[in-house]
Amino acid sequence: MTAQSSATRMPEIRVPAAPTFIGLALGLGLGRLLRGTRAGEAVLSVAGPLGKLWLQGLTMTILPLVAALLFTGIVETVAAARAGAMARRTLGFIVGILAASAALGTLLTPLLLKLWPVPANAAAAMGAQSVDPGPIPTMADFLGSLIPGNIVAAASNGAILPVIVFFSLFAIASTRLADVQRRTLATFFEAVAGAMMVVIGWVLAVAPLGVFGLAFGVAESSGGAAIAALAHYIATLASVGGVVLIGAYVLAIFVGRRAPLAFIRAMLPAQAVALSTQSSLASLPAMLESCRRLGLRESTGEFALPLAVALFRSTGPAMNVGVAIYAAHLTGTQLSPLVLAAGGLTAFATTFGAVSLPGAISFVTSIGPIAIAMGVPVQPLALLVAVEMLPDIMRTVGNVTMDVAITSAVDRLEGEAEGNESHQSALSPDPASR
Repeated sequence: MTAQSSATRMPEIRVPAAPTFIGLALGLGLGRLLRGTRAGEAVLSVAGPLGKLWLQGLTMTILPLVAALLFTGIVETVAAARAGAMARRTLGFIVGILAASAALGTLLTPLLLKLWPVPANAAAAMGAQSVDPGPIPTMADFLGSLIPGNIVAAASNGAILPVIVFFSLFAIASTRLADVQRRTLATFFEAVAGAMMVVIGWVLAVAPLGVFGLAFGVAESSGGAAIAALAHYIATLASVGGVVLIGAYVLAIFVGRRAPLAFIRAMLPAQAVALSTQSSLASLPAMLESCRRLGLRESTGEFALPLAVALFRSTGPAMNVGVAIYAAHLTGTQLSPLVLAAGGLTAFATTFGAVSLPGAISFVTSIGPIAIAMGVPVQPLALLVAVEMLPDIMRTVGNVTMDVAITSAVDRLEGEAEGNESHQSALSPDPASR
């Protein structure tokens, strides 16, 4: 398996990040300028429905795309695990770090928001409305909700977590089928994912107009407070990703046994590429060069690193659940420990289907299900996606650094395993000498 395995099956989709950001800025600026005027009301009568229609187009693709990507992601992960001991060691690090990342985002984001609260007028500025969270679920309710009695009913009711559980089990079960049947199912879900990505690509192609409509309505009703809210959001989310980035250095130094300054120097070129491209895949050649500078085995770098790039986004669970928690604070949604656990579990699961996707698409497919699982309205996400190009810098740098850190750790374990095998061979008598 290579880093391009999942990407080559998907249609090429270009998301207009800069035009979308410009649409956000124009909407906020013009809405603030025309606030309280007849001209503002006239523009709002068109911009409001336009933004709402775009938001509905964005959310309608979440469930089928998540189901298809989750299926293909799990199938690829299981296939990679059968590739040998090095693959299993790499996947062990990947799964462990993704789980830790989900836990980090679930615990750290509420703490940051407690220490540095969302601006008091941010909810109104983002056009969010408080929602009734309903009765707080018990542990029995939470566990009982994981297994759907009717998967179609669960999907129609927006119960995303049981849908994720169902398709995860379905994907794992498909790996036990005969090759022809397994390939048929895999091809079907790859086709569904590809078609859904085309649809969401169409929706995101008109994102500048949709975001303009939403942003104009926000600024027309609340003035310029949305700018402060977005700045606070970017700083909070980048802080969560920064902790994951620090974790990559800790892994490389203490598990990979790399000298701190050597690892820092070796990562700088790859991080520069990540900053400029915001793509882990495009950073792969520079990451391979970082592995060579660190003195890693060529066999490890050329296998473990592409595998990590193909299946892994270390910052994904932490930052994705962080976005959903931030949206919950904007809308006044109360988050119990069980609701946070549901968000963390969903963040962990959906990460396997989000690799090799453009940032804006993975934003929708990863954070939408988390918000739905936590009972958080998705309306704020439509504006937050317009500034995703800024937190995505931290995402990419963190992912690239962690990929090389994992490769360093795997290389050390591989070296120890080879040393043990050589030692055992030296101690074992040669049968021919008897």
